[in-house]
Order: sequence, then C-alpha cells, then structure tokens
Amino acid sequence: MATQTPTPAAGLRETKKHETRQLISDHATRLFIAQGFEQTTIAEIAAVARVAKKTVTNYFPRKEDLALDHQEEFAAALAHAVTARRPGESALAALRRAFADAVAVQDPVAGFSGQEFARMIADSPTLTVCLRGLHDQREHHLAQVLADVTAAQPGDITVQTAAALLGTVHRVLFHRIQALTLAGHPNDQIAHTIAAEAGQAFDLLEPALATYASA
Repeated sequence: MATQTPTPAAGLRETKKHETRQLISDHATRLFIAQGFEQTTIAEIAAVARVAKKTVTNYFPRKEDLALDHQEEFAAALAHAVTARRPGESALAALRRAFADAVAVQDPVAGFSGQEFARMIADSPTLTVCLRGLHDQREHHLAQVLADVTAAQPGDITVQTAAALLGTVHRVLFHRIQALTLAGHPNDQIAHTIAAEAGQAFDLLEPALATYASA
C-alpha cells in the first residue's frame, strides 16, 4: 500500500496536540515546584492551563506522568546505547561512551534536572517510588537487549548479573548528580565532577565486562 503524505490539516492537529501537551506539562511542573507534588491536584492544573480536567488525563493518564515526562526515553536509554554500539565495542564501552556524551551536554535524562525540580522529586514519596521503578525498568530493558545480542536466555545468570552491574552504576551516578544538584552546585561543576567519578565507577566493571556483549 502506498504511504500517504499527511494533509496540512493533520499536521496542524498534531502541532496543536503537541503544544497543548507541552502547555499542560509546563503549568503542572510550575505548580508541583511551588506547592509540592502531593499537594497539587489535577483540577488545579487544568484550571491554570485553561483546559478541561479530562483533557489533562487524556494526555497524562497518571499524575506522575505530568512530572516525569521523559519516562520512556529514560527507561530505554541503556538498551538503546547497547544496540547502537560501534563495531567491536562492548556493552560496557558503549554505555560508558553514551554516559560521557550525556554528561557533556548535561542531559536531564542523566539527572541534570535543576535544583527546584530535583527538590520536587526528593520531597515527594510518590515520585521517589516512581523514579525507583523507572530505574528497574531501565535495567529490565537492558537485560533483554543483552540477552538478544549474546544469544542467551533473558533469565541467564550472566545476563542478569551484567544488567544489574551496569544498571547499578548508572543508578549511582544518577543519584550522585541529583545529590550535587540539591547541594546547590552549578551544572558545569557537577558535569566536571561526575565525568571523573564516572570514570572510576566504570573502571570497577572493566575486569568483568570489558569484552562482554561486543558488537
């Protein structure tokens, strides 16, 4: 079947939907930072964004989705780095390189969220639990990819251990970035500190995983 070119009207609709979603997200974030996540209601967000409450829930089924709107990207990040590794590059080397790139651009997905946003998460039991679950999802997706590229079963102990080790290093570094952010350090300083500390952390895995899952 031939692929149809989207009509201008369809393009406008998609643009409008994207703008509405971003508007709702921006207003929600401001309210969460000002009032706290638990204290802010969907009705308040809808009122400030000047949309119906149902419109908010259509775009964001869960309240947590309004605060953590990069969830899919976060959960898939490690798996994507492994699938995109260069010829001859191991999973560890690919992840190490991808993390260095993320630090260089101070990527929010790596943890560079700003002090107000980091405080909002730290002060919310709901968001703290949600973030922990996202780290677990990220490790799960990584294990699936490692199983694929090594032709092993997903439940293989080597796959599970490698995914856990790699996932834990990223979890530790993410929380380190958040801790430095909450302490008031500027992003440039955090990036400099984390670049050095990440090298130390990844070095610990070299003896076991230097050649594991090489392309």
